[in-house]
Amino acid sequence: MAKINYEITKQIGVLSTSKSGWTKELNLISWNGNAPKYDIRAWSPDHEKMGKGITLSDEEVKTLKTLLDETKN
Repeated sequence: MAKINYEITKQIGVLSTSKSGWTKELNLISWNGNAPKYDIRAWSPDHEKMGKGITLSDEEVKTLKTLLDETKN
């Protein structure tokens, strides 16, 4: 299995923290040397381990924001 390289280029914020200390975060991450993308996933306290997550392009984040704004009452 090929190793996946990543670099957190910008930590945007923590969405939640579990009892075990893992945090669900929104970050900009460069995967395998590519341009950074928005990323939401769980991280261990030392950022050495990660859970499954979702990666979004700039356009997808704009669309998500629009959809969330539309759901406000």
